[in-house]
Amino acid sequence: MPNNNDYDVRAEMLEALLAKVGEERFPSSTMLNWIEELLTPEDVPVYVELLLERVRSENFPSIPMMARIKRLA
Repeated sequence: MPNNNDYDVRAEMLEALLAKVGEERFPSSTMLNWIEELLTPEDVPVYVELLLERVRSENFPSIPMMARIKRLA
């Protein structure tokens, strides 16, 4: 395990959650809420693109998912 001074728990948790959301067809609102709590301004484009990919791939995209994107715009 890395030295505690070099280990960014926030960034590691965010990366793990983003990977999970990328794998799940219907990610839980809890995971999405946690991601949004962990985001920095630099992370927002990566997250929004992940959500947009999901919206683009569905014939009937999730209204709550689109609302999340709108809030981040």
